[in-house]
Amino acid sequence: MKAVAASPSGACPTSWGLFLENKSTAGTMINSITEEFPVVSGHLSLDLVNTEVVRRGGRHDLLITSEDLIHWVETMRRTGSLVPSVLPEGYDSPEALRTLRSVRDFLRGNFEEIADGGNPAGDLKDRLEEWMERSPFSYRMIGSSLVPVPKGHPADALASLVAFDALRLLAAGDLQTLHRCANPDCVLLFIDASGRRKWCSMRICGNRAKVARHQSLKGNKTRMDEGKADE
Repeated sequence: MKAVAASPSGACPTSWGLFLENKSTAGTMINSITEEFPVVSGHLSLDLVNTEVVRRGGRHDLLITSEDLIHWVETMRRTGSLVPSVLPEGYDSPEALRTLRSVRDFLRGNFEEIADGGNPAGDLKDRLEEWMERSPFSYRMIGSSLVPVPKGHPADALASLVAFDALRLLAAGDLQTLHRCANPDCVLLFIDASGRRKWCSMRICGNRAKVARHQSLKGNKTRMDEGKADE
């Protein structure tokens, strides 16, 4: 498990921060640190893309190991974007992780292009359908929800669910409301049809901008007061 320091000033702020687990092994307390994932969209495909963040001026991947993948799946369960019980054994294999990262790379390129006012790749729909065909669905009623259940190779299960989510967003026209966070040091994307949302999260980037603006105004006032005192 990687131990990662909190992001420094100027890097993408982290609402996810650090997640501390305490585990006891043979009577010895072991502290293992795991990064929390930013969850700002409520859509499986977009939350996958947002597993890359900016730190120290460069992109930092939060999805490196199978353990990271398991933790991401659990995060998606807690937010209601995924029902892990439908995933087959082996969904967290190294092969599955490689496939999911390939889907993420493809989606990020397309999502960023759309967020910047451009058009997605001409093969976006076809590529998403191909990933779904590798692990097609049956459906199961879980609670009051009809949930897709991947039935293909376990390594393709998560990729198929992510592709299905992205295809639904495409079909509904929701991808046309993709936006980048207004913080230039942040690479997180979100969907907002109102056009009023500026930040990936008001609690992180929004508050950070408010603090910076307040400090700037306070500094300007101090300099003005000092200038008047010198007159």
